Amino acid sequence: MIDVQNVTKIHRRGALEVHALRGVTCRIEQGSFTFILGPSGSGKSTLLYLLGALDEPTDGVITVSGKALGGMTTRERDSFRREEVGFIFQSFNLLSNLSAVDNALAPFLPRGVAPALRKEAIDLLARLGLGDRLTHRPNQLSGGEQQRVAIARALLKKPKLVLADEPTGELDSENGAAIMKDLRTLCHEHQSTVVVVTHEQEHVQAGDQLIRIRDGRVAA
Repeated sequence: MIDVQNVTKIHRRGALEVHALRGVTCRIEQGSFTFILGPSGSGKSTLLYLLGALDEPTDGVITVSGKALGGMTTRERDSFRREEVGFIFQSFNLLSNLSAVDNALAPFLPRGVAPALRKEAIDLLARLGLGDRLTHRPNQLSGGEQQRVAIARALLKKPKLVLADEPTGELDSENGAAIMKDLRTLCHEHQSTVVVVTHEQEHVQAGDQLIRIRDGRVAA
């Protein structure tokens, strides 16, 4: 599904150049559960943001489902992120003034939410164990509950690609394991391709694809 060819990313800060990625080449198969592993500062999150068209490479080509991200117009990139990609961030990125249901529906709110979609959001949150927390705002939810809302927000549109940046980084081991189990189950049902960035291996299972990044390069 994803083909990355000789991708380089350089961040320029005045006269200083920071090489985040140095000629990365890899493939991610459709329907796979893939982990990008590496220490802090290795470039793994940079690669994830490039896969989701949140940023552009300095050089190289990224192709997703046969479409080169670099050849897209701004409107096409916006449409790709909105319709085909579900993002899950370590810091949750929930809106403090919205309930759990409305946070799950946040990507759809500007265009209006049909009753059927709201029911779907409620059902999904209930599956994630939040059936009695639907009207709660983020500051009334635990870290694990907030991450479950973030997962519901990402998966409600049944995206082809799910990108998760350290999704268990702010959770204890028990909540982290539960979150990964929920993520696997739901993404398998939706036949989504999943890419998870992490610096830990505890959630890796047999059959997962692993890409190890070190110093901006694919190490294995």
